[in-house]
Amino acid sequence: MTQKSEFRAAILSLSLGAFAIGTSEFAAMGLLPFFAADLGLSDPQAGHVISAYALGVVVGAPLTSILGAKLPRRRYLAALMAFYGLVNMLAAIMPGLASLTGMRFLAGLPHGGFLGVAMLYAADALPAGQRARGAARVLLGLTIANIIGVPLAGWMGQSIGWRWGFALPGVLALASAWAILRFAPRVGGNPDARPWDELQALRNPRVLWVLAVGAIGFGGLFSVYAFLTAAILATTDAPAYVVPLTLAVFGVGGTLGTWGAGRMTEALGIDRAAYVSLLAMALTQGFAALAVGNWPMMVLSSFLIAAGAGLVIPLQTRLMDVAGSAQSMAAAMNHAAFNAANALGPFLAGLALSAGWGWRAPGVVGVLLTIAGAVAWTLALRHGRKARAAAATAG
Repeated sequence: MTQKSEFRAAILSLSLGAFAIGTSEFAAMGLLPFFAADLGLSDPQAGHVISAYALGVVVGAPLTSILGAKLPRRRYLAALMAFYGLVNMLAAIMPGLASLTGMRFLAGLPHGGFLGVAMLYAADALPAGQRARGAARVLLGLTIANIIGVPLAGWMGQSIGWRWGFALPGVLALASAWAILRFAPRVGGNPDARPWDELQALRNPRVLWVLAVGAIGFGGLFSVYAFLTAAILATTDAPAYVVPLTLAVFGVGGTLGTWGAGRMTEALGIDRAAYVSLLAMALTQGFAALAVGNWPMMVLSSFLIAAGAGLVIPLQTRLMDVAGSAQSMAAAMNHAAFNAANALGPFLAGLALSAGWGWRAPGVVGVLLTIAGAVAWTLALRHGRKARAAAATAG
């Protein structure tokens, strides 16, 4: 292979891992009505299974970054994918709510570490001015999963049982682990690395501010998407094909949005790109609230909320600038922050539904969370300016 073809094969193997993660994470939301019915749960109760995965990501991001600090990236990424595949397969075969919740928590553990380091790998392989584009290439695997993997898992959930929707990403993850070992460059690890130094990222206020933006602002997307399938089934007489169609349309929107976010971040700069993303998120979540009860409009809203949610790219790029030597921890924690949002959004939307606010409530909760994220981004920029001014004065 030429160096260019080797790079492409490595990126494809990493993208396949992101594809498996995207299929598992988002298919669980689409499968929610089916495992809720099978296990005798209300929709808000079933939402705790979604939150368990998100909690696993939050716990796993710092844990895997510390444990993998000395490992070569190739072995680190392959090990995370192998573990991911195993626990997804166990989720598919083990009985009961407790085991499903536990396996979903374990499945979340390698999520942030894998995506964070994979995006760093792709970004480092490209010129400095194209870092956002490199990170987006890996993340495209996550969004393309919503076009192919998630609808397929949703169809399986409707047709042959919801457990098959968890088995599918398990197989994909194991295939990715093999491909990473086969194609990723054999770059040595850093035997002198001190794993606990990675925790310095969590003491850096500029890193913490960026993570807060993701944890709060991205909650709006998940508050809408987690209950979108349930809302369609509860408020419309949509044909059976609408559920997988909605999931596929979400994937198309996310793929286009991620592709555009990389280029928008390069064109507008990180600061303005993040504001544009937050504005788009608020508008599309408001539209999702208004669309409830009209299934064609709800399908359209699925496309729009995904297309407008490119915030991960400017935030990931900002973290590369402010994390210093703790790049792996910061990158992993970025995905942990988004999954904290994945826990926060459905939790708040579930509370609103339980309070009897109706199926428009997730969209309203989404808009409020996105506005809060914009406030957090403004405060993050203000803190960054103050820190730079203080450093200039001290110098």
